[in-house]
Amino acid sequence: QLQLVESGGGLVQSGESLRLSCVVSGGTLAYYAIGWFRQAPGKEREGVSYISTDEERVRYADSVKGRFTISRDNGRRTVYLQMNDLKPEDTAVYYCAAPKSVPLLSQSLKSEFYDYWGQGTQVTVSS
Repeated sequence: QLQLVESGGGLVQSGESLRLSCVVSGGTLAYYAIGWFRQAPGKEREGVSYISTDEERVRYADSVKGRFTISRDNGRRTVYLQMNDLKPEDTAVYYCAAPKSVPLLSQSLKSEFYDYWGQGTQVTVSS
């Protein structure tokens, strides 16, 4: 059973940066595409970013384009989400997830196509 563990969240001020990590165990990270999602209180979970197994395909939600960067290090079994110029509206619990089957790029930010989820890490951005 694939397991994902997120870390790197915290409390920062508007304009600051954080780097989230997602460590994968119980399987070979190189075989899995990974998505990052977030859920703010009272809101639905939304897709933030996606990276394919070969890093050739990445995708970002419009709300984070130009500020967030996804990357992966299969040797370290880790996927990263570098978040710059954070805004109060980025406040949420952030989750990484992996699908059993590779989704179409058009599906890659939709949570229903993912099967394995981490427990989440809280990101809070103060104004």
